[in-house]
Amino acid sequence: MTTTSQHTAGMELTVGQVAETFGVTVRTLHHYDAIGLVIPSGRTPAGYRLYTDADLARLATVVTYRRLDLPLDEVRALLDGEGTAAEHLRRQRAVVVSRLGELEELVHAIDRALEREMTEQPATTEDLKELFGDAFGDDYPREAQERWGETDQWAQSKRRTDGYTKADWEAVKAEQDAVNAELVAAMRAGEPPTSQRAMDAAEAHRVQIERWFYDLDHAFHRGLGDMYVSDPRFTATYEEQAPGLAQYVRDAIHANADRHERPAG
Repeated sequence: MTTTSQHTAGMELTVGQVAETFGVTVRTLHHYDAIGLVIPSGRTPAGYRLYTDADLARLATVVTYRRLDLPLDEVRALLDGEGTAAEHLRRQRAVVVSRLGELEELVHAIDRALEREMTEQPATTEDLKELFGDAFGDDYPREAQERWGETDQWAQSKRRTDGYTKADWEAVKAEQDAVNAELVAAMRAGEPPTSQRAMDAAEAHRVQIERWFYDLDHAFHRGLGDMYVSDPRFTATYEEQAPGLAQYVRDAIHANADRHERPAG
């Protein structure tokens, strides 16, 4: 234990000097004395406590163990056990090494918590570009607001999506890809847009939008289907997946709407 220059071997220190040297309070030293953990061996003629080199060595060990957050009863047990100074140092080292493992686990736990916290942040435009590519260009949000900004659907969609994280958008993309893949598969299998399979895929398309963006009835879904063939950008998005898919999706959406709007009986 390194002390200040005011202490040399063989010199006894007062409580105040020891407190300053070891960075502890006088009250702490009095407590250690009261419980018999570190009892100063010397006294001044006036009866004040004085710490000898042996006392300081014991106190140095106590301070080290306390810095490792060991309870006082454990510190006492370690000090009262048989052993040399080297053995005490080995015990201290073992405790430090065990704490390093605990601290490393704590760091990992904090990192995991931080990662969870970061993934809960709303997705950025860059995140959306990464997920959706050219389908989410710089002009898309502005044009979408100009086109649908006055509708209830736009307001509802904005309320929902403003808080979506990157993980949420990844889920949106995965569902969207699965729906489109089923539409492509139905078309390539020769199923007409009015077939059960095509209409079920169109219904999954509507449900996916309703789940993530806004309430979507079948009448409004028809309008989206029409837009897929009237707006060149939407048409191109579908045509990139399979030639003729835009028209097929539009027709399947209309067939599905007819199915659900048809009177029962």
